[in-house]
Amino acid sequence: MMDWEKVFATRASRMKASEIRELLKLLEQPDIISFAGGIPDAALFPKDAVSQAYAKVLGGEQATVGLQYSVSEGYKPLREWIVGQMAALGIPCKAENVLITSGSQQVLDYLGKIFLSPKDTALVTWPTYMGALGAFNAYEPTYDRLTPMSNRAAASYREDAEKAGGRVKFAYCVPEFSNPTGETMPQQDRERLLDLADELDIAVIEDAAYQSLRYDGESVPPILALDIARNGGDIDKTRTLYCGSFSKTLAPGLRVGWVVAAESVIRKLVLVKQAADLHSSTINQMVIGEVAAEVFAPQVEKVKATYSARRDRMLAALDKSMPEGVEWSKPEGGMFVWVTLPKGMDGAELLARAIADYRIAFVPGRAFHADGSGENTLRLSFSCASFEMIDEGMSRLGDLVRREMVKSAA
Repeated sequence: MMDWEKVFATRASRMKASEIRELLKLLEQPDIISFAGGIPDAALFPKDAVSQAYAKVLGGEQATVGLQYSVSEGYKPLREWIVGQMAALGIPCKAENVLITSGSQQVLDYLGKIFLSPKDTALVTWPTYMGALGAFNAYEPTYDRLTPMSNRAAASYREDAEKAGGRVKFAYCVPEFSNPTGETMPQQDRERLLDLADELDIAVIEDAAYQSLRYDGESVPPILALDIARNGGDIDKTRTLYCGSFSKTLAPGLRVGWVVAAESVIRKLVLVKQAADLHSSTINQMVIGEVAAEVFAPQVEKVKATYSARRDRMLAALDKSMPEGVEWSKPEGGMFVWVTLPKGMDGAELLARAIADYRIAFVPGRAFHADGSGENTLRLSFSCASFEMIDEGMSRLGDLVRREMVKSAA
């Protein structure tokens, strides 16, 4: 029998199963109340608009375009629509600054591929999006804690990277309603991050998957917008790469995302795209373009109204059900609430008991920490939960946490 482990590349050892993807299987068990999957509510998808868009594309002269090979950069009308959206965010750019990808997750893989050599350092927030860690892990980096608010000296980052055997290559963050914490990076921290990146001469990867999902509070300029302003309005002089997605607003199954950056970086990413999959699905890009042009604004408002009400319900339920000593974030948007348990409690152990005894699910926080810390944290998603699920689920979770606290004190 072939011993495959002997022929796998060393990078394969860094590839781990996603805890979230495994937990999604629990959704198939009808008695489980799940707050695990950070996925959009399928009931909100613009199904009619998508159906009509497919019919329009396939029923006209554009059918052969949608079913044929296409350019790696992406469907130009869609890229031009994105240019308009970026301008509204204070990010002036051209279609040549935009690359369409198969979801923003593909962007993260590509960025790991073009930036990271083994032992190079990636600066990431603690905690951070586990999908980013999964994408970067294959390229065998070292991770260091990105804390722009701490004013840590650039020389310290540089020295630690050299000790690890490489260089600092980029800083990665989800500045808007972060996955997993739901927190938003203040503008002063975004400015400090750009200062740090300038000193280290590294890229900044801005994962903006939740940009459109603000429910309250004051909006903050994207990091790329601040970077452009620092560089006289010229995106081609910036170091920030903005990663966007239609998955949280329109539909994730179509797998359409994008990256906006200086043309020199886009050209390099196009080469990666050509080698990886030639181009993203043309017909799906065309459909997304049609749907976005017709219903994007009202669709986003519908999603925001639903999710904001669920967020409010979850925060109220947590306040009612959680024992003293438990803390949680209060996000202004997005899909997640981050819970911090008393020291000594372990989210993974709690999950096992939650499923077995209380039939509820969540994601233990350790998976979002590059060093495996954060054992006393967990992530709750409210995007697919009804009010009844939230009330009952938080009541059960509160009972479980209270039981474990009593056991620990005994």
